Amino acid sequence: MTKGRLEQQTIALFTACGYDMSFMADKQRRLIFTSPDQTLEVLLVKAPDVTTYVRHGVADLGVVGKDVLLEHPFGYHELLDLGIGRCRFAVASTPDYQPDDYKRKVIATKYPTVTANYFAQKGEDVAIIKIEGSVEIAPVLGLADAIVDIVETGTTLKENGLQIFEEICPISARLIANKASLKRERERILPLVKRLEGTL
Repeated sequence: MTKGRLEQQTIALFTACGYDMSFMADKQRRLIFTSPDQTLEVLLVKAPDVTTYVRHGVADLGVVGKDVLLEHPFGYHELLDLGIGRCRFAVASTPDYQPDDYKRKVIATKYPTVTANYFAQKGEDVAIIKIEGSVEIAPVLGLADAIVDIVETGTTLKENGLQIFEEICPISARLIANKASLKRERERILPLVKRLEGTL
């Protein structure tokens, strides 16, 4: 399970499905939780690490945003759109940005794979600078012409003098499964999936 904002939404979703998630209430600094009836073991990790734990079979299932799956598109089965954590990928920049000019653009992003694929589909050759922190300042400081980032409300963009020029795709949290676990643990995994489907 992804730590942070998505964590609370995931717990609420599983609770709505009838799972007693109260065993996660007293977190302190723990990252591994087991339900009293031993039916669920939950790992709390950073979003990009969810696919790693699932791909290597440490976790049978994972809940992670589609943004991470688009950036790391291999080694797991995507089972279900959970409909939580909704936001979108967008191209944003300062108001003077010219998206249709012919010069080679420099794009700053935390998501180089998504960015490269999007501009390649448009037939545009761009230079990509990978940024780990706040990408919003890159166009303001002249490091990049524009950014590709996740946008929920757009408030952070506006506060930094940016606006959306292109919407790339919607994003929401997905349930993913380890490929081997899906075969080996099918009797345990499918009822959970059905319960989630019944709640969505």
